[in-house]
Amino acid sequence: MIHVWINKSQFEYDIHSLVKAFYPGEEVKVGVAGEGEVPGAAKTAAEDGRADDCQRKTKDAEKLTDIYIDFDENEIAVWLGEKIAGKAARREFSPDSGRPEIKNVLKQLLYQALSENLGRRLPWGTLTGIRPTKIPMGWLEEGRSEEEILADMERKYYISPEKGRLSIDIAKREKELLSTLHYKDGYSLYIGIPFCPTTCLYCSFTSYPIGLWKKRVGDYLDALEKEMAITAKIYRDKILDTVYIGGGTPTTLEPEELERLLASVGRYFDLSHVQEFTVEAGRADSITREKLQVLRKHKITRISVNPQTMKEETLQLIGRRHSVDQVKEAFWLAREEGFDNINMDIILGLPGETQEDVRYTAQEIRKLRPDSLTVHSLAIKRASGLSRWIEENGIKALNNTDITMDIAARAAKDMGMEPYYLYRQKNMSGNFENVGYALPGKFGIYNILINEEVQTIAALGAGSISKRVYQDGRIERADNVKDVALYIERIGEMIERKKHLLGGR
Repeated sequence: MIHVWINKSQFEYDIHSLVKAFYPGEEVKVGVAGEGEVPGAAKTAAEDGRADDCQRKTKDAEKLTDIYIDFDENEIAVWLGEKIAGKAARREFSPDSGRPEIKNVLKQLLYQALSENLGRRLPWGTLTGIRPTKIPMGWLEEGRSEEEILADMERKYYISPEKGRLSIDIAKREKELLSTLHYKDGYSLYIGIPFCPTTCLYCSFTSYPIGLWKKRVGDYLDALEKEMAITAKIYRDKILDTVYIGGGTPTTLEPEELERLLASVGRYFDLSHVQEFTVEAGRADSITREKLQVLRKHKITRISVNPQTMKEETLQLIGRRHSVDQVKEAFWLAREEGFDNINMDIILGLPGETQEDVRYTAQEIRKLRPDSLTVHSLAIKRASGLSRWIEENGIKALNNTDITMDIAARAAKDMGMEPYYLYRQKNMSGNFENVGYALPGKFGIYNILINEEVQTIAALGAGSISKRVYQDGRIERADNVKDVALYIERIGEMIERKKHLLGGR
């Protein structure tokens, strides 16, 4: 365990995220020490004159156990304690500095200390937020050149040149794609279907095995229709730009249940302006010709058929319960039914997978030639079964590197795809990112919207979170309960939450 001690309560989340990025396999705790109290070896180092030893490394850098951060009136100081005796860095700032500037100074100091101690750098530098493209997007809108933006990202955030160029490239593409949407008088719609054939090892989404809920799917759809009715009424004068049905796995529903769901969407909402209608058909073991025909009947424009990996043993380990051949069969079945915008997801850093496994997955996907490819870096969620797996097998069994990321990026480029959206999550394998690649004209607009938070999204169903984006940039949220039974039972309360969020001034 690594303890981080601070002399006053501030920036705990940012501190935790940055330390965790350097030590993904360690538990990190941030606590407030007494005023002026410097724990352990750090205090001794300061007292005996070694406070300026910024280059000293531990004999076993991975065994660092204490970090101390001291906020003074116009100075921040960082020590690495216990295994390293010496002050890592200190820096003054103007007394009238704003909170963002002070936070940036803190993260720079902490990053420098940990980077020097471990002898390595992070690809995204000090950036720990999930939307790094927001930074270049804002600077592009100010009229700054790409060269200026790249230089400032490297100087201010210590981001690698490769990640800087990637974020700028995606920000430019996002800016162009989002220009066609109705921000002021429009919105997007998300509908969550919280059922799956089985629960995957890495999953922390609201998802329940369909076998346990078959008898209550009708009740769930009843509740969804009530939410649809009130949402459509509130936004009857607004333009619906995109619709996304996710989960879970929506295609776990039977054909007649899918028909009921999609018919309800068409009945309640005006779909005449919709630019993109996506349904996740993610699990190959949930896809049938009859279900695909229902989707085609309702003019679904984009679907996902997600293998995650093309290694048979890994599929079984992570609980997918379908074969690689089934993935290929489901993909070609969708092509036969006329789908010309099919996404595939893969995850890098899955348990036990090597560079050769990733290379093989990339080769097999190139043979299928989907219209878009979403490359995920495995994120370790506390609520997932993966956390327990790591306790038993160790985090070193999860291996994601610059090389594996490059293999996936090259595969996308070989298929003629361009990167169009990017987001990051806490505790990502290798401290990398998730990137969406697509052929020109096949970009997933909703994926950009959910990450950039520039348009209101009305979200329906158990575990969903609606976000209202105001003209001044403010964002307010309203969440639905995750438990399916409670969602059905308390649908009236969910509707009131939605009325308050979407209908309020």
